[in-house]
Amino acid sequence: MKSFIISGGGTGGHIFPALSIANEIRRRMPDARILFVGAEGRMEMERVPAAGYEIKGLPVMGFDRSNLLRNFKVAYQLLKSMGMARSIIKEFKPDIAIGVGGYASGPTLKAAQKMGIPTLLQEQNSFAGVTNKKLGADARCICVAYEGMERFFPADRIVLTGNPIRQNLLECTASKQEARRAMGVNPDKRTILIIGGSLGALSINNVIGAGLKRIGETADQVQVIWQTGKVNRGNSEEIHAASGVTNVLRTDFISNMDMAYRAADLVVSRAGASSISEIQALGLPAILVPSPNVAEDHQTKNAQALSNRNAAIMVRDADAPNELVDCMLRTVINDGVLKTLADNVAKMALRDSAAHIVDEVFKIVKS
Repeated sequence: MKSFIISGGGTGGHIFPALSIANEIRRRMPDARILFVGAEGRMEMERVPAAGYEIKGLPVMGFDRSNLLRNFKVAYQLLKSMGMARSIIKEFKPDIAIGVGGYASGPTLKAAQKMGIPTLLQEQNSFAGVTNKKLGADARCICVAYEGMERFFPADRIVLTGNPIRQNLLECTASKQEARRAMGVNPDKRTILIIGGSLGALSINNVIGAGLKRIGETADQVQVIWQTGKVNRGNSEEIHAASGVTNVLRTDFISNMDMAYRAADLVVSRAGASSISEIQALGLPAILVPSPNVAEDHQTKNAQALSNRNAAIMVRDADAPNELVDCMLRTVINDGVLKTLADNVAKMALRDSAAHIVDEVFKIVKS
């Protein structure tokens, strides 16, 4: 019986790929022992058990660039997490440790490497972060989603696999009209889907809230499904209610993302790796608004990887108040632009990513 540790999380963009990898391992090896290691208080501590897997939490947290004094506590928690990770590994005895990014991935994989446990990294972004670059030096394999990652990792250990996405998104067979009915909107209007990630995107929500009147003027042609998130929704609910705009459906959370994507003619999204992989796999025209509040500004690099190939439109977060609403309303009714974006983004998709990653996992375990 083989044992696997999977570590990382923090956002849905790390958790969904991790669960996809775990599910593929279990599909091939039903008696496999799988343990997740996450960060205490983060999303994975709920989502992973709900998916049927055991998880242990570390008190690790991210460095605070705005309050340097707080980082004394961060450093202490990191050292504590390293010790806890060593204890978890010693007790569980994994054959391999797999890192998918997020706070817990660093101490867990570093502890595994020091203890002689082989490691595999799944780097989701086009620009590798500091932690993964350090871990990559001793990893047996680095699975990536973009070409040109030799600038961050040893070239002979890089495998281009893409990022796993939720299987139900690929299996949805509903037509646009059926999906729009399922979402509770008009089946015959051009539809813009606005998503800010699993936690929401406050700056995007503020822009859309300020632009509701402008969106309302297009009600004869266009409608919007606006997912604000629960954490960073701001006062979007009150602003929407006060606006009286009828062609915007606002919701905190979308549980049936397969239908939401299928309903959309255009997606407005942050440029996290998971969202981009879903957009690529589904061949969806998109406007990407990279978050400026992420390490190494990696979302901008992700978005540029698509916009440079005319596979998405990029609107910088600072420019969004003046540009985003007009850009999305102009784009969603332009069939030529929509087709060009859809065709180009679909060409960038890497299929069966979870299977390819687990191929590499099993190669390492069997060797």
